Amino acid sequence: MLSILAAILLLGILITMHELGHFLAARACGIAVREYSIGFGPQLFHRTAKSGTEFSIRVIPMGGYCAFYGEDTTDEQSLADPRAFAKQAVWKRMITVLMGPGMNFLLAFAVLFFYIWIGGTASTVPVIASVEEGSPAMAAGLTAGDQVIEIDGVNLVDTSLETFTEAISGYQEGSSPLQLSVIRGSENLQLSLTPFYDEELDRYRFGISVSTSTRTTVGADGRVHVITRPATLVQAASIAWNNCTYAGTAMVTALKNLVTRGEGLDQTSGPVGIVSMVSSEVRTGGMDAFINLLILISINLGIMNLLPIPGLDGSRFLFQVLEVIRRKPIPPEKEAVVHLAGFVLLFSLMIFFTYRDIMNLIR
Repeated sequence: MLSILAAILLLGILITMHELGHFLAARACGIAVREYSIGFGPQLFHRTAKSGTEFSIRVIPMGGYCAFYGEDTTDEQSLADPRAFAKQAVWKRMITVLMGPGMNFLLAFAVLFFYIWIGGTASTVPVIASVEEGSPAMAAGLTAGDQVIEIDGVNLVDTSLETFTEAISGYQEGSSPLQLSVIRGSENLQLSLTPFYDEELDRYRFGISVSTSTRTTVGADGRVHVITRPATLVQAASIAWNNCTYAGTAMVTALKNLVTRGEGLDQTSGPVGIVSMVSSEVRTGGMDAFINLLILISINLGIMNLLPIPGLDGSRFLFQVLEVIRRKPIPPEKEAVVHLAGFVLLFSLMIFFTYRDIMNLIR
């Protein structure tokens, strides 16, 4: 039950922050906001500010909205209101529209940055990927998955693979065997190993392939735990930026493949499927899973809203770009019809995916 509530909370945070981006940008640009709501459905609480904006909290906590005067309407009286969104300068409207997705990107970066800065970043260590038959490594008892912490006093934690290679290649013929400190599961092993000289590579080696991996340990509860190390402000910012950029690039690629090849269509989910997936991940992965999903879904929400699909921010921005090119606005009533048609399409898709999600859960 708690995992389901966490999933609903996650979606609520993401959509509320998206709408908060629109709200803050509008207020900064001097655009009047008719209502800013957290949640949908009947009101639980509301208050009207001096600015005229109505702030409300509603029953269904899975999102919210930021409503502007005269937005998505064909009513002439509303469109004639000097506070109407369409009457504001186009550059102000462009900033207001883009700050919704922008807030999702900013949220993902900020959450990951503070999570790394406060909680530290994953510690890394060389890990044995494979062991060659008949090699010194096999004779010494090394196996795939072993974490090599130290070689002859050289600390390998949070270093590059070059340090690992140098620690081996520095061996001299006739010297004592190298002493390795190895972590295998919950065991700490001390192994002795004499490397052999590879004439083709012109260096000493063990007869293994190795990669850098996250350092882990097995706790008393039998679960694998990631070992972390402190991170500076610069390190946290760099890691957060790189991870968010990587996630965004991967999502754009996946979206392109979905549109051009139909890849991943069977894995597309609606609100029910997302809540089910998030609750399952949180139930097994705890807070780490919650933070990870918040970051990924927030970036995904930002990217999706930038697509030029009627009803989404990307479509609104496209109309504004056309307005700049034409040097005159597209009639608000025509734009409203396009966005309303888009909302109908999106709502229909949501019903379809929700139905499919429910049937999958039943199966």
